[in-house]
Amino acid sequence: MLGINGLELVVLAIIAVVVLGPERLPEYAAQLARLVKGLRRMATGAREQLREEVGPELDEVDWRKLDPRQYDPRRIIKEALLDDIEDVFKPVSAGAPKPAVTAAVSSATRPAVSVPVGPRLAAGQPAPYDREAT
Repeated sequence: MLGINGLELVVLAIIAVVVLGPERLPEYAAQLARLVKGLRRMATGAREQLREEVGPELDEVDWRKLDPRQYDPRRIIKEALLDDIEDVFKPVSAGAPKPAVTAAVSSATRPAVSVPVGPRLAAGQPAPYDREAT
């Protein structure tokens, strides 16, 4: 509640009683109650108006799915990369050359991609270095 704990609320109430005095306190409490009721009425009216304008589609939205706390960038990237991998590796026609990278779809519907390995370096031979790439 606005970052106020119970003790702070009690202290604020005591300060309000001292500052406002017992004569004006009921009047201000009634004004505060009217303000809260008016805000609730406006929020309810806005919610009903939104339901009327949007229609039944608003009830069908899965709000948990849109919760930003559910955002996991690793999962989203993995799903995006593996989404249509079968389409990528399909040849355009029967006579088209096969791509260098082959994919095998496992039973868990997660494709396993095998990449051909180039020639191995001899023992003690330094790895190739490209100055323009770094």
